[in-house]
Amino acid sequence: MPIPLYDKASEAARYVLAQAQGRVPRAAVVLGSGLGSVADAINDAVEIPYNEIPHFVTSTVQGHDGKLIIGSCDGVDVVLMKGRVHFYEGYSMEEVTLPVRVFSLMGIQTLVLTNAAGGTALHLKPGSLMAITDHINMMGENPLQGPNDERFGPRFPDLTAVYTRAYVEAAHEVAREIGVVLSEGVYMALRGPSYETPAEIRMMRKLGADAVGMSTVPEAIVARHCGMSVFAISCITNVAAGLTASEISHNEVMEVGERAGKQLAELIVRLISRLVSANS
Repeated sequence: MPIPLYDKASEAARYVLAQAQGRVPRAAVVLGSGLGSVADAINDAVEIPYNEIPHFVTSTVQGHDGKLIIGSCDGVDVVLMKGRVHFYEGYSMEEVTLPVRVFSLMGIQTLVLTNAAGGTALHLKPGSLMAITDHINMMGENPLQGPNDERFGPRFPDLTAVYTRAYVEAAHEVAREIGVVLSEGVYMALRGPSYETPAEIRMMRKLGADAVGMSTVPEAIVARHCGMSVFAISCITNVAAGLTASEISHNEVMEVGERAGKQLAELIVRLISRLVSANS
């Protein structure tokens, strides 16, 4: 008999908290492709491989290590996903978003999502950082499909403000302090794993997308379903197809992500405590 989703998430949450050595994380951070350097800023870290956590699946993609890291970030206990799993890997939406439900049952109310994305807006160059203010779900599925468990959230959650505006303003404040240019924009999520064609990019620009990627939106939807507050940021690792003569490669995405990751890491480290305070 299948195990109910709530029971899976509860068992995983109990396991993670039991391994946390007394820490009670107040924020969760999901790290995208090439952005693992953010984890270097975590103090007194406890690492938990995904394959040890009940009902978690492991990432199969280069640049996604596949472990939870629990520790202190600027005086706040946090949990990081060093590597996420993606829908295009063949996992179900339930498997992709299970960690977010686990974080919610751990009592976490602040979720930070990062990703590597292609820039469709002409002002977004490789290395740019873009705070996501809204999204367009073109993945063809919604992670809330199927029976709804009211213990997680309502059947029809409102997505008017998926990304918490106060969090975006706090990020701008930190960016100014450290001399980083932070843009804002709309993120479009597709299934992947192939990169988009030039014709598709032209369509996406007409639909209002500033950046495009293959993640983030499922986690953001589930987080809002669970009543969590969300901040999401894209590291623009390449110019989208057709906007330059260059071909796109995953190695390029990784390299740019690693270079820009230092700026992103400083921003997130300084931002976490402000987001937690704003949500108190």
